[in-house]
Amino acid sequence: MTQQGLTMLEILVVMAILAVLAGILIPTMERVKLAARSNQCVAKLREIGIGLSNYFVDHGTTFPTMVAARESKEDDVPAIDTVLLPYVKDEFLFQCPGDHEGIFQKTGSSYLWNSLINGQKMGNMNLLGLTEMESGIPTVSDKENFHKHVGDGVNILYADGHVTRNLQLTVGRN
Repeated sequence: MTQQGLTMLEILVVMAILAVLAGILIPTMERVKLAARSNQCVAKLREIGIGLSNYFVDHGTTFPTMVAARESKEDDVPAIDTVLLPYVKDEFLFQCPGDHEGIFQKTGSSYLWNSLINGQKMGNMNLLGLTEMESGIPTVSDKENFHKHVGDGVNILYADGHVTRNLQLTVGRN
């Protein structure tokens, strides 16, 4: 009985198969990781929506009056991360997992508040005369397209509490 080892050709074939599998799996795993970040962002927006609902309990279903965004954490203005902080679990809820540009660290939030709804009452809303339905009125969105690898647009929380993923905003149509 003789022992035979693998030939050089067999070793090269196995290595080629492994290289092809790695070439397929590595980009797929990267897309899965990016999609997971987008899902975490959606979950954070839902939690911000719950925090907003808790805010309503104390303020009679009236939306807070806040700036859309601030330039720096040092700005002493009512912003989403300061006004809603008592109604959420911690300040990191306002950090989008896809924010790798340091927007959260600089401004306190990766999210943008729709200041057009400041002071409006839930159930009696109006967005520039375009819609009065809470399901069509955005309240909070990503400041930038942090999830461009999984979709072209931003995640948005609406006044009725639902979140859309990677919605492309358009202002006008010709």
